[in-house]
Amino acid sequence: MAPATEIKEFRICVATWNVGGKTPDPGLNLEDFLQVEDSADIYVCGFQEIVPLNAGNVLVIEDNEPAARWLALISQTLNKPLHDFTNYSSDSSHGSRGLNCNKDSKSHNFFHKPSLKVLSKNYRADSSLLKMCNCHEEFQPRERQRTRKLSDPIDKLESAKELHRRPESWAEDMLHMPDMPTSPSSPTNRNYNLIASKQMVGIFLSVWVRKELVPHIGHLRVDSVGRGIMGRLGNKGCISISMSLHQTSFCFVCSHLASGEKEGDELKRNADVAEILKSTQFPKICKHRPRRAPERIVDHDRIIWLGDLNYRVALSYEETKVLLEDNDWDTLLEKGSVEY
Repeated sequence: MAPATEIKEFRICVATWNVGGKTPDPGLNLEDFLQVEDSADIYVCGFQEIVPLNAGNVLVIEDNEPAARWLALISQTLNKPLHDFTNYSSDSSHGSRGLNCNKDSKSHNFFHKPSLKVLSKNYRADSSLLKMCNCHEEFQPRERQRTRKLSDPIDKLESAKELHRRPESWAEDMLHMPDMPTSPSSPTNRNYNLIASKQMVGIFLSVWVRKELVPHIGHLRVDSVGRGIMGRLGNKGCISISMSLHQTSFCFVCSHLASGEKEGDELKRNADVAEILKSTQFPKICKHRPRRAPERIVDHDRIIWLGDLNYRVALSYEETKVLLEDNDWDTLLEKGSVEY
């Protein structure tokens, strides 16, 4: 007989914000943005332009410090009790702590820049609870369940590097530990754990789940597609996170599509979407599953697409305002519609 199916309902809060290259202020309150009072089971937080989209960030090396600060703010918001950010602003007793540092303490600020890598590891759910496969979690003995860390190829590469690091590099990580508000250090003391996060130039995506759900998360994979300069670089494009909760697969796609207000620019955005759907490829896992873990975006049971899509009404501001005042939604829809 086929195993019985139990239906469970979960709430997902999805938030997206183009922050225009601005680093968050330490006192920024994200409670309204994340609607924490309604207490979702899963929080998906997507940002665009967390760094200025200049040649340095696009062509040389991306700046990870703003992403680390956003990660710390999200963790603080989701995991009560809240810390007082004002205690971390710069003053005579704190020196270079916080975002705004005294000029005299500039040399010390180097040692207090938040490290995205360190923060991610600190906030991430206990790797012993995350499974490669949770297809048969209800019937598989606990001691035989395989555990794993995030299967992002970049993360694997970093893990391999860790095995060969010199003692001096461990000290460097300690020096770069963020001197900023954080949630309780132990994952067991938090309401929500970070499941996965990734930055691609200005795009940043993180997924958080209620700690009780962590043992039921599996098939965790990450992929990214650059659609910016030359159609390849990461100033535009997407980050996708694939996972399963119990037996349902989810794909969260955070994208920043081509901009432009001229007629025909929507075709560039359509092309971005088409390329993202074509090029996103999650690693193959779970070979023994009757229905294999999805490897493409469209193969998932639930797909949530968020971000700065840049679609807009092909009218001037004055024309659009008149139509809004007249409640002429049909014309607005016609001028803003997109054909695939």
